Amino acid sequence: MKLYHGDCLEVMDKLILEGIKVDLTVTSPPYDNLRTYNNTLVWNETIWKAVIDRLYLITKSGGVVVWVVGDATIKGSETGTSFKQALYFKEVGFNLHDTMIYLKDRLAFPDSVRYYQGFEYMFVFSKGKLKTFNPISDRKNKSVGSVVHGCEREKNGTLRKTKSCAGNIIKEYGVRYNHWLIYNQARGENTKHPASFSESLANDHILSWSNVGDTVLDCFMGSGTTGKMAKINNRYFIGIEKDDKYFELAKDRIGG
Repeated sequence: MKLYHGDCLEVMDKLILEGIKVDLTVTSPPYDNLRTYNNTLVWNETIWKAVIDRLYLITKSGGVVVWVVGDATIKGSETGTSFKQALYFKEVGFNLHDTMIYLKDRLAFPDSVRYYQGFEYMFVFSKGKLKTFNPISDRKNKSVGSVVHGCEREKNGTLRKTKSCAGNIIKEYGVRYNHWLIYNQARGENTKHPASFSESLANDHILSWSNVGDTVLDCFMGSGTTGKMAKINNRYFIGIEKDDKYFELAKDRIGG
């Protein structure tokens, strides 16, 4: 495990020069300018593009970046920054492997002029062909014990039988969907950080996209949630945090 106190661009440049590569990044960049982070935040399109450029260089072939992000609403319009970032990941060479949804079990300060914002995006990018996928199967099947008959619809609208799953018995639990409802999500008052990850969110992405002994990066380490869960799951962790207060918090929390 290695924790770096400094600017993520400078630290990633150093790691790239040293030939360091990572299997998985699980991170959450600043959401537009919604928070100041003790007045240390400088965040704009030039910077997030530079971060994405470096993530491509530091990611192993077949590796994954999980980018958890949301948008600010300014003058009645969402900024769309999350989509701009996703498209730039594709532009530099990543595949947009999955657009996942992080559903929240509670909201803060709901807007009275639109439906309550209850989710964030979890973009999953792969560098080339995906190397690792360990699907989590915890979705209760309603038709457990039934036989799969398996049909797929053709482009012309007709149905055809599929051989891959026909005849299989439906198990008690199936692979979960790509929208994750996270209960008891982390709150700033619990971790002393204003925008903490949920531990279960970080944990489940680490389990899904990496294996024991792999290297996991969080270039916006914050309170250290990704590092804590990487350590628990026997992954090697690299964390980068610029803010003095949060770096010390992450060190204490991770035990590094």
